[in-house]
Amino acid sequence: MPAQTSDQRWAAQAANGDESAFRELYRTHVRPVYWIAQGILASPPDAEDVTQETFVVAWRKLPSLQLRGESILPWLATICRFQAANRLRQQRRDRAHTADAVDHDIVDTVDVEQQVITADLAARIADAVGTLGELDREILRLCAAEGYAYQAAAARLGVSHAVVRNRLSRVRTRLRVAVEEERDA
Repeated sequence: MPAQTSDQRWAAQAANGDESAFRELYRTHVRPVYWIAQGILASPPDAEDVTQETFVVAWRKLPSLQLRGESILPWLATICRFQAANRLRQQRRDRAHTADAVDHDIVDTVDVEQQVITADLAARIADAVGTLGELDREILRLCAAEGYAYQAAAARLGVSHAVVRNRLSRVRTRLRVAVEEERDA
């Protein structure tokens, strides 16, 4: 039987009520989830709220999760997209039922095509991240999501600075290709 990835191990432990394992999932994936929410909502405060809502829903649903891939990010991205869509619907309802309140920051119409493109892009990125090996995901998490310098990430992972630099370059190229394929589609 193949060894479990960090996400698989943390998800299993969190599903059994281990809050520290859930914190690790949160730390690993909070930024990508936020970026997805921000891309859909175009509002940092709303994106922060939806990010938190995503992880609350994830905590509740973890016991029934059947993780199919190595990464939990595609599942979190799906929850995030649903939460963001709910937020947009609520904003439209609030605006329709509030005659005195005028909010110029909320668009009058929702560009469904743009939402689909954003959701597809987020899913493509999540899928691309899900195909990465564990070391590559950890390098991406440390350097891109948590802001570690190459040397600090290398020390934390027990690899050389060159390994971190080279692998991160390849990972960024793969993600860039996923984004460019989405634009060309």
